[in-house]
Amino acid sequence: MAESSPTSTKARKNRRRSIEKTPPSLSSSSGPLTEELQCSICLDVFTDPVSTPCGHNFCKTCLNKCWDNSRTCNCPHCKETFKHRPVLKINTTLREIADHYKKKSPEKKAAVLCDVCEERKQKALKSCLVCQSSYCETHLETHLRVAGLKKHKLINPVSNLEDYICQKHERPLELFCRDDQTCVCPMCDVTDHKNHNTVPIEEESEEKKTQLMKTQKDTQQKIQDRIKKIQDVKHSAEVRKRNTEKEKAARVELFTDLIRSIERCQTELLEMMEEQQKAAEKQEEELIEELEQEITELKMRNTELEQLSHTEDHLHLLQIYSSLCSSRNTRNWSEISVKTDESQETLRRALTKLQDALLEKLTHTVSTELKRIQQYAVDVTLDPDTANPYLILSDDGKQVRDGDIKQKLPDNPQRFDTCPSVLGKEGFSSGRFYFEVQVKGKTKWDLGVARESIDRKGMIPLSPSNGYWTVWLRNGNEYKACAGPPVSLCVRVKPQRVGVFVDYEEGLVSFYDVESSSHLYSFTDQSFTGKLYPFFSPCNNDGGKNSTPLIITPVKHNQ
Repeated sequence: MAESSPTSTKARKNRRRSIEKTPPSLSSSSGPLTEELQCSICLDVFTDPVSTPCGHNFCKTCLNKCWDNSRTCNCPHCKETFKHRPVLKINTTLREIADHYKKKSPEKKAAVLCDVCEERKQKALKSCLVCQSSYCETHLETHLRVAGLKKHKLINPVSNLEDYICQKHERPLELFCRDDQTCVCPMCDVTDHKNHNTVPIEEESEEKKTQLMKTQKDTQQKIQDRIKKIQDVKHSAEVRKRNTEKEKAARVELFTDLIRSIERCQTELLEMMEEQQKAAEKQEEELIEELEQEITELKMRNTELEQLSHTEDHLHLLQIYSSLCSSRNTRNWSEISVKTDESQETLRRALTKLQDALLEKLTHTVSTELKRIQQYAVDVTLDPDTANPYLILSDDGKQVRDGDIKQKLPDNPQRFDTCPSVLGKEGFSSGRFYFEVQVKGKTKWDLGVARESIDRKGMIPLSPSNGYWTVWLRNGNEYKACAGPPVSLCVRVKPQRVGVFVDYEEGLVSFYDVESSSHLYSFTDQSFTGKLYPFFSPCNNDGGKNSTPLIITPVKHNQ
């Protein structure tokens, strides 16, 4: 390796690596004030500016260092020499202006200055790894001209030259050891890294660049994928919002119609009751009027009879006696009664008629609602890994019954070991879903959904607090919702097929009798976390009385 020049050696020993911030004024967009705020030594905006007797301004530290390294005190800008070293005082006005400018102006990339320039530092054009110095265009000339210096390793100017030099051998780090994944110098290559796979750092750098480009490409693809995902999520949210608005409008219209029907039935009933009341009042008034008329007539006759019973006109008495004793054509009031019972029966018939009409309207409303939610039907299959060992599943995973005999199955964490239960394979953590189960011929069963995190070992009470939202049948005709304390359900007909609907975001689980289009029960305002799974329990065989399986059936939309 060629020896470095004395000038270079001296520069290396005395160099001052100044990483100075290039002020915004150096850009083409800066204002004219910038140059007036720039120190001609460090090329940065003034820090504690001072003025020389000749009127030029510099950073206090920059000017002191310049004079400390020189036998004479002269102005670095105009070269005027001063006999005595001037006392430097900070120009407070200029400092305030410079500080204000620094706050308002963004910082730019650091510049590397020439290590050889003694007075006004120039920007470095290259850094030499051998000399461990940076040179401006003027001082770089010897490296381009002198044969020995031409062999030195020149790179683009950097401020941290020590990072490019081997600290052990003080040689440039020109090689890369792939075994140890570190940069080494030629001396390291023949000592500590002998027989290692070393390549020129340029070669390794190009390979790393290729890998970086691939990584960058992958990163850009990930960015695009995530942008697209955001767009998809936003689109889904918009579609869901539109659909929700449509469903809300449909429900409002549906229940508004139902409310109108109820109000209309109420009005008709009240009018009927009013008419019957008026008719009864009129009948009563007519009867009272007729009775009062007869009373008046009877009183007059009684007076006449009283007078005749004391008369002395015997001839007159004998002449009218027959007419007085004869019966008058009066009504037999013992046979007359106010027909309140008949009015009440008429009212009961009217009420029954209105109730039937209202029930028909309510059934139509529920049927319409059921038809709407059936569009969220999903294909549910039973998960054999969760089935209690006593349960027998069909090959297609659509039927389950109690087999009375415990099968030899692995006791995995997912399996129910005590309760005769099984979950569906598919879990749902968002949106809406619906499925139907045939329960015909059974005397007891449990149906609903369960949280993925439920405890599957031992006897667990079915309730929302334990992660279950279910309804059940017991004793052939007792239907209840497992809502903590069970809630008895009123059913008009025995359900043959039960529909289960879940709206995850709304916290809703509803149950329907599909064939009668009637609503059985709803859990509302629930808070779901994690996945929900369809839950089935055919219950025990009960000596063959409850041997019929639960059957997951395809959804047939109600017409």
